[in-house]
Amino acid sequence: MLTKQDKDHFRGTIFSHLDGLVTAPTALALHKAGLIDHLKNNKTCRLNDLASAFKANKGYLNIGLRILCSQGWLSQQILRDEQDVEFKTTKNGLKAFDMIHCYDEAVQWLGHAVDFPNQGINPNALHVLDKCCANYSNNYGIDINNSPEVSKQVLSHIEGAIVSPLIVLLGMNGFFHKYFMEASFRAQEYHRDPENFKKILNFLTQLEWFNKKNETYRFNPKGLFFAQRATAYGVTVSYLPTLTRLDELIFGSPTVLKQQQGDEAERHVHREMNVWGSGGAHSTYFRAIDKIIIDLFNKPIEDQPKGILDMGCGNGAFIQHAFDVIENQTERGKMLDEHPLFLVGVDFNRAALKVTRANLIKADIWAKVIWGDIGRPDKLATDLQEDYGIALSDLLNVRTFLDHNRIWETPQSPRNLESKSTGAYA
Repeated sequence: MLTKQDKDHFRGTIFSHLDGLVTAPTALALHKAGLIDHLKNNKTCRLNDLASAFKANKGYLNIGLRILCSQGWLSQQILRDEQDVEFKTTKNGLKAFDMIHCYDEAVQWLGHAVDFPNQGINPNALHVLDKCCANYSNNYGIDINNSPEVSKQVLSHIEGAIVSPLIVLLGMNGFFHKYFMEASFRAQEYHRDPENFKKILNFLTQLEWFNKKNETYRFNPKGLFFAQRATAYGVTVSYLPTLTRLDELIFGSPTVLKQQQGDEAERHVHREMNVWGSGGAHSTYFRAIDKIIIDLFNKPIEDQPKGILDMGCGNGAFIQHAFDVIENQTERGKMLDEHPLFLVGVDFNRAALKVTRANLIKADIWAKVIWGDIGRPDKLATDLQEDYGIALSDLLNVRTFLDHNRIWETPQSPRNLESKSTGAYA
């Protein structure tokens, strides 16, 4: 059984893995452009000078450098009066910059992993995985005794870049089912290509997620911990279409991933994977709202909302959860024939709407699933009234998403406000 200290440590490992998934391709792109050597040699540099010297897109370059700051390799100072950012290389940064070449194979692996949702793992990807596993077992030639803190950080990044796409692929394809998690199994029980699947299982065994006996594998407590949190990797891995194009975004065309038409599939993210990941992560928070829902829908019927609108409905998980709570734990649930519950799922992304609609149909829940923009509540209200005869104000409005990927719109009434943010945006 895992101790609290074990669980805390493994949670930290998940975050370090996700750091690696983003840091490895970012650092390698900057390294290949010669920018890392420039930072090593000059110690202190400014964003505008770097963008000019390396013909880089300033917004994306700023994000890349901010990522290195998040790892403790650079420090950052916002020079507001000069509209610039100053970066200084830290002691840990100097040590890490000498190891960045070790990311190369893991980033090659990510170049294959970006196609896993559509193509699965092909022989070329497995060949790269073999090389990654062999070099990982030798710590990529890194002497951990020399700068142990940074060495372990870089190796954890590499581990994360390798394992993150694997755990998402396995999770989305049903491998973390109780059938496999509660008893020993053989590779051929899950995969039609057991010999190649063994390569994946052997790497996870190397990470001490499985105990292997002869030709059978069994999850151990550490492996179960990570398997049960597979969705925690989903959102970050879903952005591999962006993370594998950083050379172009930073040093080439900044619009290479921009949708050309509104109905075109998104280029920068695997949306269904993103919805899968965020849906799993949200379940804990959904339960926190239960008391509010129960209190509201236990009131006299004239004081209750007519229904619930979920802005940013993702995969429809919250709508399903809310309906279940209302149906089984409230007075409203006893009178749904006389006072039907109007459920509305709204999302900006059409792929998310497709997933929500399919999940609600499967759950036999009646709901309206429509497109909407959090930045245009007026349009949402108009659409609801004109298309369905429902007033937005009659519904309990809930938001179950984080604002992100919003296209910049110039304020109609700009003010001379000074931002205190240290974030980087493009």
